[in-house]
Amino acid sequence: MEAIKITPEKALEEFQQFQANLAKGLKNLSEIGEIESGVTPREAVYQEDKMVLYHYQPSRGKQLNPTPLLIVYALVNRPYMADLQEDRSTIRGLMDAGQDVYLIDWGYPDQADKFLNLDDYLNGYIDRCVDFMRKRYDVGRINLLGICQGGTFSLCYSAMHPDKIANLVTMVTPVDFKTEDNVLSRWIQNIDVDKTADALGNLSGDMLNYTFLSLKPMRLTGQKYLDMVNILADPKQAKNFMRMEKWIFDSPDQAGQAWREFCTCFYKQNKLVEGGLKIGDYEVNLKNVTMPVLNVYATLDHLVPPAASKVLKKLISSEDYEEIEFPGGHIGIYVSGRAQKEIPPAIGKWLEARR
Repeated sequence: MEAIKITPEKALEEFQQFQANLAKGLKNLSEIGEIESGVTPREAVYQEDKMVLYHYQPSRGKQLNPTPLLIVYALVNRPYMADLQEDRSTIRGLMDAGQDVYLIDWGYPDQADKFLNLDDYLNGYIDRCVDFMRKRYDVGRINLLGICQGGTFSLCYSAMHPDKIANLVTMVTPVDFKTEDNVLSRWIQNIDVDKTADALGNLSGDMLNYTFLSLKPMRLTGQKYLDMVNILADPKQAKNFMRMEKWIFDSPDQAGQAWREFCTCFYKQNKLVEGGLKIGDYEVNLKNVTMPVLNVYATLDHLVPPAASKVLKKLISSEDYEEIEFPGGHIGIYVSGRAQKEIPPAIGKWLEARR
């Protein structure tokens, strides 16, 4: 293998370029202005406690699917990742594909919410949002799209209330929480979740965020900031970078009881696969998922490995099941240029075919 030759002159040239880019980047950061949290116009149509149901405003005269689509995001991050910027918006892509889009924003739980459990979230908040939309459109069923942990919630909800869901879409959704390549699951097995929840009440969003970053420490906390210097030299790229940084570190705390139940029932006991999951008064039996299902997963996902999602096909009773495999990561499936061209249009086409 040929050795890499670095002359003193070349090293000095690269250092000077690094310094120049850094100076430009600092100037651009000082002038960057406000970083928006979502870009598509929307209206709050239903609110309960800290949860808000938003309706995204379609273009006038655009023909929409008569069955509205509800997006359920994870509790652990803010949902504006799905609407990050004009050219990186899954929500806008779905609207362009003819979907009438709603989204649940969970807000920021505080200590008053530490006793909220999974039943409160699924058979409470989600169910009342679904009923609000059914009544508003005078339809028996709506379409449901769940993202990450929100996909797990949507899957459980569809199993408990199959009569209310016409079509189910799951994106980067964990189903089998004990696949061999699931590093996060291995870590959680060694945590005493009861003592942690009892001691802290709510789980700190910052603590959970640093846990996720630690799954790929060099790439997510080291190399990224070296690469940042070249990115920040361009004003547009600088603002895009800061949008992503804002989202990464905008991490809500987790209601302690819901976190306890999720870690125990899903990560430790893997009940979606093993069976025996009960949420409130309902047994969660995935065989009750008989509606059409589209399962979208990312091949390079370090949080939800593909095997954790693909097992879904074997566990449900739907005779109309399809998968979309995206060659990217857990975040790239929302924001990469290729994802924007492929994923929302494919979901929209799939839903349109099942009106």
